[in-house]
Amino acid sequence: MVILFVGSLGLNIYATVLVLLRARVYGTRLYRPMLWNIFLSIVPVLILAVVMAVSVALIVVAPPLTGAALVVGGVAWLLMLPNASYLITELNQSHRKADDPVPLWYDIILVISLAMSGVINTVVNVFLAHMIFALQLFGDQAGAFMRWPSLVAVGGVLVAIAFGMYLGRYIRVNSWDIRHPGALLRRIGEHFLTRTTRGAAIGFTATYAIFLALIYIVVAGPIVENFLTLEIQR
Repeated sequence: MVILFVGSLGLNIYATVLVLLRARVYGTRLYRPMLWNIFLSIVPVLILAVVMAVSVALIVVAPPLTGAALVVGGVAWLLMLPNASYLITELNQSHRKADDPVPLWYDIILVISLAMSGVINTVVNVFLAHMIFALQLFGDQAGAFMRWPSLVAVGGVLVAIAFGMYLGRYIRVNSWDIRHPGALLRRIGEHFLTRTTRGAAIGFTATYAIFLALIYIVVAGPIVENFLTLEIQR
């Protein structure tokens, strides 16, 4: 499990370095939106870490408040979570210009690094949520990770992430727009007035949710399998 966190940290650092070197080496304008998106991609796991720390502290000093802290922190985490996987959309190379002095090969590895850092950040977040949910619901019971409520929760989170990505890319909605819920709901409602946009949203959400689910199985699956093996041995 430690390797997953180390790898995620390494990818974020590597992507950041590539963005900074792009401007430094090739004398181009620093593309700050990429740096901002990397930061936003890291924020959800930081929120989750704070939520876990606060919950542990409340269990000791004020147990009745633990549930409320988990709910509030969980909502904040879920609102910010699509920012992690949103880095996948950097693959459109929209930052390049026709006369860009940066070699195409450099920008290819740059955007792939950005996208993969977002994907792995998403996996880390979903895995931590998977673990918290399973432990909260089933404690140390055998097979807690693989019980259907845990798997349904993971699937629901992945669908929510994919839909959040759609809202961010096509309606230009940000997580903090929730501060003005009325205006936010109007924008979303107006966007989905036509059948075409509804169909596009369903297709986008399903496609990206399946992709993230498959990556989650490949990356986090061996960790979950290891937990199951330890439970059987115990």
